[in-house]
Amino acid sequence: MSSFIIEGGIPLSGTVTASGNKNAALKVLPACILTDQPMILHNIPDIQDVRDMILIMQDLGVEFEALAPGSWRIHAADIKKTELDMELASRIRASFVLSGPMLARMGSISLPLPGGDRIGGRPLDTHVQGLNALGAITKFVGNSKFHMNADPLVGAGYLLQAEASVTATENTLMAAVMADGETTIDNAASEPHVQDLCNMLVQMGAKIDGIGSSRLKIQGVSSLSGTEFSIGADFMEVGSFIGAAAVTGGSIRIEKASPNQMVMARQVFNKLGVDWEVDGDAIVVPSDQRMTISDTLAGRLLEIKPHPWPGFPADLMSVAVLVSTQSEGSVLLHDWMYESRFFFTDNLVFMGARITLCDPHRVIIQGRSQLYANPGGVPSPDIRAGMAMVLAALCSKGTSHIHNIYQIERGYEDVLGKLQGLGAKISRSDG
Repeated sequence: MSSFIIEGGIPLSGTVTASGNKNAALKVLPACILTDQPMILHNIPDIQDVRDMILIMQDLGVEFEALAPGSWRIHAADIKKTELDMELASRIRASFVLSGPMLARMGSISLPLPGGDRIGGRPLDTHVQGLNALGAITKFVGNSKFHMNADPLVGAGYLLQAEASVTATENTLMAAVMADGETTIDNAASEPHVQDLCNMLVQMGAKIDGIGSSRLKIQGVSSLSGTEFSIGADFMEVGSFIGAAAVTGGSIRIEKASPNQMVMARQVFNKLGVDWEVDGDAIVVPSDQRMTISDTLAGRLLEIKPHPWPGFPADLMSVAVLVSTQSEGSVLLHDWMYESRFFFTDNLVFMGARITLCDPHRVIIQGRSQLYANPGGVPSPDIRAGMAMVLAALCSKGTSHIHNIYQIERGYEDVLGKLQGLGAKISRSDG
């Protein structure tokens, strides 16, 4: 099992360039199935989840040609089958997003339960209900496989009842762009990666109104053409490097950071005593951080929780936990979305953090705590918790071993090289 070996206590310094948005990449790639014409995509991050998605699509008959680092020519001229490779598709959660474009292009698909992070219940109901609203017929066979058929897809009104699910919005959207008639998606997600997908589909000839809002109106078209498109920055990665600079007392510049996507994140980081400067499309994190948790009215405990866009992203909650351990004061972090998000905090307690796990959704953190390397090493339970453990190791005394780094590399492009470039003493062991 591969591990990172990290010597802590070294302030990070230098410049790093943000990679393309992981969640955008995992949706614009499947959207290429919607046309039989060539597509050219740029800023696609070289991460394990993207590699798995490419393998899944190649197995369906989609042709991929690497043009340059991060740039691909994709041609889905001939889809050879409608059943996903079960082993490949079960590796990543995003495999389920192939159901929308495959139903639109081929009229049917068979696929397994998706894989991905184990951060709690992530029901597929909103995905299936959205596709069913457009005329799909879904059967769940053997408690492990979905069979979907739609002949034809027909536009309809659909309300995401439980939550503004990002992937359910994207899946329904990709099916709706070639459905017969008009589709309205209410309570739609509006994250930057959803907007990227919408904008690319519009370039392909789709008719979508309300991009960036909670109501999308889609007028179905009979066919889509190829286009060239570049996805935006990964604001989860940007937030992680901001946290890395803050907890190590370092100063770093993040190029191509899309600061306009970090407005709410900045407000939350400010409450934890962290701020940055904006220089064009770059974010500059100085070393003289306040690192003090803000007081609240009437002396109540500060509470931080995620919200749908443009609120604070749920996937930055793990980084917020680690930053909180290095700031003076106390804070309650409440992730109402995922009931297993904070289970990794036991590892931080072993390293010296003062954290009380109140229930599966809430933790109280008392900072500031000096962290110490755990002699036995610590695991990476999921992408975001794994990155938080890397940040913990960077600011700890001693040498830490972070195991199961496959999870981190699923979502962060060249994290080893980027941290080394900032002066971190980090190496990889494949033993």
